[in-house]
Amino acid sequence: FPNVKHGDVSCRSPGREYYGNVMGSRCKIRCKRGYEMQQGHAEVVCMASKHWSGNYACREIRCPKLQMPANGGYKCSDGSYLNSRCEFFCSPGYNLKGPNTVTCQYHKTWTSGKSVCVDVDVPVIKCPNLKEKIAEPGRLTARVTWDTPEGKDTADGILTDVILKGKPPGHFPEGLHKMSYTVYDRAGNKGSCRFSVRVRVLRCSPMTPPDNSFMKCDSDGNNYGATCEFKCTGGYELQGSSARVCQYGLNWSGTETNCAAMNINVGVRTASGLLDQFYEKRRLLIISAPTAANHYYRFQMTDLQHAQCGLDLRHVTVIELVGIYPAQIGRIRHRLIPPGLALQLRLLLQISHNNFNMVMIDKQGMDRERYTYPITSAQIFTTIDTWQGRIDEMVLQQEAGHTCQ
Repeated sequence: FPNVKHGDVSCRSPGREYYGNVMGSRCKIRCKRGYEMQQGHAEVVCMASKHWSGNYACREIRCPKLQMPANGGYKCSDGSYLNSRCEFFCSPGYNLKGPNTVTCQYHKTWTSGKSVCVDVDVPVIKCPNLKEKIAEPGRLTARVTWDTPEGKDTADGILTDVILKGKPPGHFPEGLHKMSYTVYDRAGNKGSCRFSVRVRVLRCSPMTPPDNSFMKCDSDGNNYGATCEFKCTGGYELQGSSARVCQYGLNWSGTETNCAAMNINVGVRTASGLLDQFYEKRRLLIISAPTAANHYYRFQMTDLQHAQCGLDLRHVTVIELVGIYPAQIGRIRHRLIPPGLALQLRLLLQISHNNFNMVMIDKQGMDRERYTYPITSAQIFTTIDTWQGRIDEMVLQQEAGHTCQ
């Protein structure tokens, strides 16, 4: 009689008796629930050789081995056997898509649905934290630097290059600058962060040129580190600082600049002592006549009366010498020159007191032109405008808007 583990046997002999071990007996084998025929046939016959016609055995039903999900795995309650329950899990950074569990069914299939591990976590990226930057001295930009941040991925750690949107490290102009970094993982998930930097230009209150001066400022005029230089127009002397710098504390270095009118000392003892006061500051127009009634003298002085602005623009001081010693007088505008000093001037410059003479002297004290007759102020100006140093003066005056119009 066949002995089948995990199965039932029912036999019949040729004479229809229920004997299972006589020659010719046929036995049907039925496996219990959860088992199936491993090999052979469901029916065997007892042969004359006293052996059964085939092999027989019942084995537990098994489902095909589950495929391991990429970046994950599974745990089963009873391997691949019937009713075994398998639970899927994913590696850190991955999420399960599909059923959490599957069960091995009677017909050797797993309950339906495919489970996969997908990367849904976005990469993490942290942007730099930049403080406000102050523009460098004498510049309108600040140097801004930072390290490119690295992205971190919870899944496989493989990321694209970090992409910067905005201005790269370097010199940034005044204002607010916004930047961002972006990075992608292999699944196309995007991680990004934003950051900004504000550049501030420190500024002193604007510097205004004092009266009768030229001012030239570098950089942007009143930003931190900018320098303003001052020069007085001819006939004016600089008081205070000739250059001032805008400092970090937003105040100007030095002391307030002024241009004060030249104070001519007519009490000097020598003619050269008088002329030295004008050296490198003023040009001189010395007009000499034997009397105030001299026709040439009157014509010249009348013409110059209407030309005061042009004379000032060209830094010209007029010195009059009128009369014959000891009745002669000298005059600089409204200031009288004593007769002895007036006589010395004529002697030093070799000017005759018997007739009209006019001498033009430049800022270096050089005797440039002499006339024995009057000339127009226009001619005087044209002559002076060709002298050394006058061209530079004209450029400065044009920039500062100093004109006689």
